[in-house]
Amino acid sequence: MSEIAVTAEVRTDIGKKSKLLVRQGKVPGIYYGHGQNNIPIAIGELVLQPLYKSSAASVINLTLDDGSKHMCILRDVQFDPVTDRPVHFDLFGLNENEEVTIEVPVSVKGTAQGVRDGGILQHIIHRLRISCLPKNIPDRIELNVEALEINKSIHVRDLLIPNVRVLENESSTVVAVVPPTVLKEAEAVPGAVVAEAAAEPEVITKGKKPEDGAEEGAKEGSGGKAPAASGKAPVAGGKAPATDKK
Repeated sequence: MSEIAVTAEVRTDIGKKSKLLVRQGKVPGIYYGHGQNNIPIAIGELVLQPLYKSSAASVINLTLDDGSKHMCILRDVQFDPVTDRPVHFDLFGLNENEEVTIEVPVSVKGTAQGVRDGGILQHIIHRLRISCLPKNIPDRIELNVEALEINKSIHVRDLLIPNVRVLENESSTVVAVVPPTVLKEAEAVPGAVVAEAAAEPEVITKGKKPEDGAEEGAKEGSGGKAPAASGKAPVAGGKAPATDKK
């Protein structure tokens, strides 16, 4: 369990007046606990940063300007949506004989055997919710994954933490090694182009194809001559009338 010593002042500016503290580089907050009175406090912004930026769970030894001392943890921090600067925080007082619920970070140690074999390590749960006495709060939960092979995983039920109760679903996966993802390109088929070309429909010209006999007759008619007309017109009765002789 890591500890951080912090000094804060009891504030009298409450409500809208607390915005004046922000202009002075201070962040308003509240200290509270079971069976304890709520105490409005203020901490410098630079002093507050290590409390919420730390990668480990820490117990805060709080000293107020009225001389009182309190053991607590950081319960919540609110940030401005535009500037992303802290605007309020909550500190929860601890009782050394009372269990506290807190989230602790999960870290991974070593290189998994499955990763050396080409697999990919998936770190799924980064923070675990636990319950324990303040003196048993771990800085972090460290998992050694060196023996983890491909298609193997570590679940919540596999965690053995002395004097700590893990409050997560026991079947939840914390870390796992999965096979690598391989994208196979489609192989070209040699006859694909030929088959595609053969599948294209045949272009058919419009109109009706003439029959063979009609086509030959048309050719002969266009190439020959028309039959000649006879020199004399036929006469009824068979003979032409005789002419008068003088």
